[in-house]
Amino acid sequence: MNWKLEWKKLAIIAGVFLVCFYLPVGSNRFDNAVLEAFHLLKWYAQEHVLLCLIPAFFIAGAISVFVSQASVMKYLGAKANKILAYGVASVSGTILAICSCTVLPLFAGIYKMGAGLGPACSFLYSGPAINILAIAMTARILGVELGIARAVGAVLFSVVIGVLMHLIFREEEAEKANRQMAMPEPEVKRPLWQNSLYFAVMVGILVFANWGKSDDPGGIWNLIYNWKWPITSVFSILLGIMLIQWFEVKWWKVAVTAVPVTVLALLFPDIPLLGFAAGTVGLSAFASTDKGETGEWFSSSWTFAKQILPLLLFGVLVAGLLLGRVGHEGMIPSEWVSKAVGGNSLWANFFASSAGAFMYFATLTEVPILQGLIANGMGKGPALALLLAGPALSLPNMLVIRSIMGTKKTMVFVSLVIVMATFSGMIFGVFCG
Repeated sequence: MNWKLEWKKLAIIAGVFLVCFYLPVGSNRFDNAVLEAFHLLKWYAQEHVLLCLIPAFFIAGAISVFVSQASVMKYLGAKANKILAYGVASVSGTILAICSCTVLPLFAGIYKMGAGLGPACSFLYSGPAINILAIAMTARILGVELGIARAVGAVLFSVVIGVLMHLIFREEEAEKANRQMAMPEPEVKRPLWQNSLYFAVMVGILVFANWGKSDDPGGIWNLIYNWKWPITSVFSILLGIMLIQWFEVKWWKVAVTAVPVTVLALLFPDIPLLGFAAGTVGLSAFASTDKGETGEWFSSSWTFAKQILPLLLFGVLVAGLLLGRVGHEGMIPSEWVSKAVGGNSLWANFFASSAGAFMYFATLTEVPILQGLIANGMGKGPALALLLAGPALSLPNMLVIRSIMGTKKTMVFVSLVIVMATFSGMIFGVFCG
């Protein structure tokens, strides 16, 4: 008998027993935190899985199947032109108005297709961080100084973090570059412009289906919000036409999918999710049974979903248990957070960036959260630190990143974000506090 192994098992059993024995069931804070965890999980499932993650899974699957490895390596690979690679990755968030979870399938897609660690990490950070609407809301609600600092800091962060990740793991990147040099040039089945339009249409569906409502009723953002579903429908029709013309999908399959979508949209115009869900199910049904490229597309998308979705849902549940939802308490009292982020000390900035990194922020929710914290005494430095760390990271996000690029790289990436956000907040607080 291996006594060392048996002692480990005994320790685990004893630990689980003690947790169960002292479980604080019956205390208001614990019971409320458990309830908040499921409230957050329900909200996440309703608001993010169907509209955000499923389109992102399909885009990630398409990257794996329809984009040649040579193309990814040419623009984002370890041997790619660095200015071009980091330039493209660092401004991606201006197009993708997505949160720290929705970016993950896209990151996984380009990383597994051969993108260099540096450009991939730049994309991973910039995707949720550089959001034009979020930056505009920050400037209008929290002040122009914070808005400008957030915009400049997010772009610089994405480049610096990517470069540092490349330098820290340069030996592994050199090996990857050598392997990529030996790869043969794959056969290209369709021209670049067709693939580009195909991805543009899918990104259009993702962006406009998730377009948020602005506080300004007469602004351009709200005008787009009022027309978001007609715009999304146009992109969906274009996607169907492309699948028929370029991907050899039978026209009747697309037509059969379109019928229930149209009927539900006409019968229930106030519940657009029904039509969107029907379209998703129909696309999945005919893609999963296809023996060609479309079948490979669905298979790849399903692989990403199996890898990422369970970790995200578990992470959201834990985040809700610890931190609750906006305006609701979790296990950690909100007054602790308010007291810890006052002033412009190293601790206040470090706490703000660390708390922001583990909290889950849906797109744009960081602004009202910060508005409340600033009203309770939060300094400008810690506010910027949270803005730079929070939208790009979350506990669910970290769990998935670890499954994609490993524990060591994930810890370095998270540490870089927290440290850089901390010192950026301190510098901003000195000059603008």
